[in-house]
Amino acid sequence: MDVIDRAIIEVLRRDARASMTTLGEEVHVSRAGAHARVKRLRDAGIITGFTVRTDPVLSGLHASAYVSLSVEQPAWQEVRARLMEIPEIEHIALVGGEFDVLLLIRARDNRDLRRVVLEEVQAIPSVRTSRTLLIFEDFPNTPVD
Repeated sequence: MDVIDRAIIEVLRRDARASMTTLGEEVHVSRAGAHARVKRLRDAGIITGFTVRTDPVLSGLHASAYVSLSVEQPAWQEVRARLMEIPEIEHIALVGGEFDVLLLIRARDNRDLRRVVLEEVQAIPSVRTSRTLLIFEDFPNTPVD
């Protein structure tokens, strides 16, 4: 990756809907050059997709939490597979430190959040402990259109 590739990624992070013409203008390459670079970045697996950011509260998800888990290490892949089946889990990270896994969970309300944590996450046999940190307010770190 060079400086132009990094600039392309930064533009797409701000607005994944940017046209190839706009992208080329912003990074000072032709439309065809921008298109070729984006294709190469996608083919290389650097760009893995394009997403839409939503406001969780406005989309009906009024309860959010980070949940840390301690899991039995030999069963990590099985735990990951089970966690990926839970639709309320927005993000899963394997981390080092006091705990093994960090989850971002978005739910309709506190009752639904409780159900996800106690009845789905903690029901996975290799999950030893969990700690729930409620999110009072989210602050996106990138501009929103």
